[in-house]
Amino acid sequence: MKEKNALKNKVLTRFILIIGILLLINIISSRLHKRIDVTSEKRFSLSTPTKKLLKGLKEEVVIEVYLKGNLPAGFQRLSEGAQDVLQEFQAYGGSKLRFKFFNPIEGKNDNEKVEIFKQLSTKGINPVNLKIQRDDDDGYSEKIIFPAAKISYNQKETSISLLESHMSMTPDERLNYSQSLLEYKFASAIKQLIIPGKKKVAYLVGEGEIISANTIDMLTTIEKYYDLDTIDINQNIEISKVYAATIICKPSFPFDEKNKFKIDQYVMQGGHLLWMIDPLRMELDSLRRSDATMAVDYGLNLEDILFKYGVRINPDLVEDFLQCNPIPVTVGNIGDQPDIRQLPWMYFPFSIPSSKHPIVNNMDAVMFTNVSSMDTIGNPEIKKTILLTSSERSRRVPSPVRISLSSLKFKPQAEMFKEKNIPLAVLLEGKFQSAFANRVDPNFLRIYTDSLKKDYAIECEQPNKMIVVSDGDVFINDFSQNRGPMECGYYKVTDQLFANKTFILNCLEYLTDDYGLLEARNKSLQLRLLDGVRVKNEKIQWQLLNIALPIALILMFASAYFFFRKKKYEGKV
Repeated sequence: MKEKNALKNKVLTRFILIIGILLLINIISSRLHKRIDVTSEKRFSLSTPTKKLLKGLKEEVVIEVYLKGNLPAGFQRLSEGAQDVLQEFQAYGGSKLRFKFFNPIEGKNDNEKVEIFKQLSTKGINPVNLKIQRDDDDGYSEKIIFPAAKISYNQKETSISLLESHMSMTPDERLNYSQSLLEYKFASAIKQLIIPGKKKVAYLVGEGEIISANTIDMLTTIEKYYDLDTIDINQNIEISKVYAATIICKPSFPFDEKNKFKIDQYVMQGGHLLWMIDPLRMELDSLRRSDATMAVDYGLNLEDILFKYGVRINPDLVEDFLQCNPIPVTVGNIGDQPDIRQLPWMYFPFSIPSSKHPIVNNMDAVMFTNVSSMDTIGNPEIKKTILLTSSERSRRVPSPVRISLSSLKFKPQAEMFKEKNIPLAVLLEGKFQSAFANRVDPNFLRIYTDSLKKDYAIECEQPNKMIVVSDGDVFINDFSQNRGPMECGYYKVTDQLFANKTFILNCLEYLTDDYGLLEARNKSLQLRLLDGVRVKNEKIQWQLLNIALPIALILMFASAYFFFRKKKYEGKV
């Protein structure tokens, strides 16, 4: 009896000890939480700025993703990718972040669906109508999905599209690209909601900069993310430091030394600049009135200040043989009707980014109009990053440039375009030196510092950054009498939308964002696609291999186990 009780106590003690050890391990593991990402592209790792953002959440973030249901394979991967990203978000945001996936029109009748479409449309969420091939190859079926999400925080909400477009990518590559941007999109939306106020951005006027119906789309878009002011440089004694960034877009009048000094001191005080400069005057409207025109120098008088900061915009035009948009040209008549054709116009190039910098990494093409070339200056204190370039078949045409539609009659020869990757947009970072060091009149300086109580600096106290683009039209939207202002980057001749708006917003975010969330745009996921032909031809073979073979192996193991067990105990009987 004593042995039996001792055995019971021993078993009970072991059981309690095991339970205690498991509880202790559980407590330690919850305190020392660690996740390991073993994928080569760090698919399940978040960037440091994103982690910082999520750990600092004060209120609950609720994310609703509408991509759920019986989806095609590519969109199923996108949905699963969103779930993986949000699970990582939850690991750092904890109880402050919740998410759910659902199909907003599932189980709804036609009238309810129409109402849901209207509600989602007001939030900027539009459906995508997919054509899906049936398994029996008997035609296609249609399916409406919503590749989008709504993010709510502290009684505020915003929406994001999970699906990206990209001119140079196949449909599968676009879906993979969309998946690589999920972290950045979710994190940016959360940051937009939690930051109490918008940063101030200035749009500079006073030197012939464009501000009209042709800039309304971009200015309206910027106002969604920033507190945008229009300031006249001639009416202000300085550009205030309250502006996190200042936009200088397509000036057409020469800058005098006084206004250049204002810009220079703004930079020395830590202000960020987004330059979009056309050195040559060339308008397409003049070609509509005449067969030829001249592109002449504006004489903006900005060469010295830009040179000091580390870049030179050349008085020329870039012709691109490989990457250019067409223009409609009347080449003759068909009966009594003009014969209008779209012919490639090498002065309208577009740039497909190859840089891995987060501003342009994996971004779609950016459209330019009469863009000039740039050269960087050998200043070791300034880091230069080329963001956008021409193609591998391009050339520079120095000013004055005679531009004639008659040149379209002759087919250009590829061997004449020998220059590759001409810089069109450059990021400059470092401690800039003042362009007015040792040049300021002592009397003016005394008035500036003593009477006006302004600080004069000959270099930046902290590293600064600016972006220079050699085309002001990158900011411009087209205008139609019927449709009104069109979207920035939309080219009506080919009905294509370029990534001009994304590029400008990314530039402003990089210049003003303290979190550095653009780092998440550097994530690149490797696309691993199955061979569609083999999948179709070998479908039964792989089904048997993955379903029948495991069952057969289990049955073989069970049969062998019972056979040897029976043989073992039969010998003892």
